[in-house]
Amino acid sequence: MWASRILSSATRAAPLANSALAAIKPARTLTTPMMTLRQSSSSTSAISYKRSHPHKRHPALTSDYLHPAPPSAEEAVSNILYNTPPIGMTRTKQRHIFNCLVQNEPGVLSRVSGILAGRGFNIDSLVVAKTEVADLSRMTIVLRGESNTIEQARRQLEDLVPVWAVLDYTGFKVIERELLLIKVSILGPEHVRAQMNSRSPNGWQLLQEDADEDMTPSNALRQTHGHLKSLTELSKLFQGKVVDVSGDCAVIELSAKPDRIDAFVKLVKPFGILEAARSGMMAMPRSPIYDRHELEEDEAQEEGSGVDASMLPPG
Repeated sequence: MWASRILSSATRAAPLANSALAAIKPARTLTTPMMTLRQSSSSTSAISYKRSHPHKRHPALTSDYLHPAPPSAEEAVSNILYNTPPIGMTRTKQRHIFNCLVQNEPGVLSRVSGILAGRGFNIDSLVVAKTEVADLSRMTIVLRGESNTIEQARRQLEDLVPVWAVLDYTGFKVIERELLLIKVSILGPEHVRAQMNSRSPNGWQLLQEDADEDMTPSNALRQTHGHLKSLTELSKLFQGKVVDVSGDCAVIELSAKPDRIDAFVKLVKPFGILEAARSGMMAMPRSPIYDRHELEEDEAQEEGSGVDASMLPPG
């Protein structure tokens, strides 16, 4: 009896449970889209943002970039020809260096320069100085001309009585040095003309006269020190040095080859050159270096193996 009552109550409760579930399911189906809409509209996580906005990926470095191929012969030749200055159509006359050993007495310089001037030579450089011998002076002359005419002038100079010898160092390995003293402005190229015309050595007065509204004393100080620093670094590159500094200029000393001095003068010209003095070129031949082993090998080759070459078969 009790079992039949329990089964009947269970069958009665089943439709109620099914109806309750049926009532709940539509509610879930209605609320589920709203939940999903709220989550998608308010989602700002980094992962979803990166997925929706992918980063632009740069292409990987190719092997040509990491290990570039060497240039071809055509590219190398084109590069060399482009960087090589063109050869002039008219060749300049050859430069000759005379080293004259003369007697240390008055009038020798005028006689030597008179002979060269009579032949129409323009002397590029002439330096006369004493030597280790009291009665002997060394005269270094640099001039340009044809070899035949230069040789005739050398012989004519050697015929002079106070001249001991005249050596032509053309084609020999020589040490060339020239001394340069140059005064450069540190105020700027726009003040160079005012510095030359002004008798006042104070450069700050020139800066104040030509200064703009923005040119304060501090800016003027930075400008002059910036120019001085640039000149000092440039002098160190050419193995020179700044020997004097004032409020508006600096004096630089440089001893080098004439070509390097010409290059240095061109580089400091934008700063403003106030004065320049060059001593002229001095030259001295390099001493040869002898190797004892090479001399022994040469002597052994000259001695030979002791075989008479006339007894050998022809060929």
